[in-house]
Amino acid sequence: MPEYWDICDENGVPTGRLHEKGKPMSPGEYHIAATVWIRNREGKFLISRRLSTASHDAGCWEPTGGSALAGEDDLTAALREVREELGITLDPSKGIRFKRYNWPHSEGNGMVHICTWIFESDVSIDEVVLLPTETCDAMWADEDTIRRLIAEGIFVPYTYLDELFTYCRAVDG
Repeated sequence: MPEYWDICDENGVPTGRLHEKGKPMSPGEYHIAATVWIRNREGKFLISRRLSTASHDAGCWEPTGGSALAGEDDLTAALREVREELGITLDPSKGIRFKRYNWPHSEGNGMVHICTWIFESDVSIDEVVLLPTETCDAMWADEDTIRRLIAEGIFVPYTYLDELFTYCRAVDG
């Protein structure tokens, strides 16, 4: 059965129209996606590695994330993606929406309205249950490790990482 997304305006407000995943988007169409940074008390981030056969960013490390399904908001999508890809149930009260921005969609001329979340969780790596169709490994990584993985070309190079790390250091005091 196909997966459907809400077509939204540039502010992430649903228009009442749907888009079928895998089909090209049209100019001016947006859909919502969530990126989820899970952070523990030690200041490390839970990242996972995409399969080497993934359609994009194959074999790369990244935070969890994915597209919102029709009817979902970005928080609901974030929580669902983490449950699906890592087998973890996050407490919604332990998350903040850190950033929202628009990014070109990989299929067609549309755009993705990306909502970036930071959640606090001290889940054990032993509790992570990987989704075998998407992920092949997970680890807790500090800022230096993430920067090293980027330099090695095996971490998705998010454009806002300096801002994210600065924010997290400020929160830690």
